[in-house]
This record gives sequence, structure tokens and C-alpha cells, in this order.
Amino acid sequence: MARTGHTSARTGLAPFLLASSAIVWISSVIVMGILAYLVSEGVRGDFVIYSLVISVLTTIFYLAAFVLAGRPGFVLLFNLIFSYLWLVVVVFTASTYTYSNSSLLHAVEAFSFIAFFFLFFNVLYDWHNGFYRGGARTTAVV
Repeated sequence: MARTGHTSARTGLAPFLLASSAIVWISSVIVMGILAYLVSEGVRGDFVIYSLVISVLTTIFYLAAFVLAGRPGFVLLFNLIFSYLWLVVVVFTASTYTYSNSSLLHAVEAFSFIAFFFLFFNVLYDWHNGFYRGGARTTAVV
């Protein structure tokens, strides 16, 4: 017996996942902009370059993640990989910039944490919906 009005096929990101991914993308763009400005002003260091590279990669790959939204395994993979990369950025920025007098460095620290925080919840949300509830199906729903 067919159920009407209900489909378990995923055609795009869930509203929470879409909003959370947008916040991650916006945070990474802000971190990228601030760090690019600091590098252009002569601030150097391995932590700055690593954080800048991760923010650039997040900005690029999350545009692809919005396109691949119909394939839940790819979105979970993006979220999982980038959550660990941003965790390292958060640790680096917290250990390096916490006691600085620069508001830009504090902003990098704050937005790095925001990106990691929402990536972590993206992983939990997508994992719960994809595996616990059986939302990630490989067969078509008829």
C-alpha cells in the first residue's frame, strides 16, 4: 500500500543542514578575508597559512557541497573531513591568538570556532538522519 504525501527521497539539503552549511561557508569567507588581509600586511607563520588554506578550501568545496546536496554520503564526507580540519584551526588560533591585542585575530578565533561548531553539528545531524533513521538510501523510492 502506497503512502501519499510522504517520500523519503532526498532532493536537497534539509533546512537545518542548509542553514548550518551557509553559516559555515560565511564564517570561512570571513576568516579567509581577515587572514588574507593579515598576510598582505606581512603577518607570517605556519598557523596563519594553514588557517588561510583551510578557509579557502572550505569556501571552494562547500559550493560543491551545495550542488551535491542530493547525495547524502558526499555531504557527510565533506562535513566530517572539514570538521577535523577546522578543529585544528580552532586549536591553533586559540593557542596563538587568545592573548593578543588585535581585534582581527580575535575575530579569526571566533569565526573559526563558529565554523567548527556548525560543522560538528552538521556531522551529527547528517549521521543521525542518514544512518540512524535510514534516510540514506541507495534505491529509488517509487
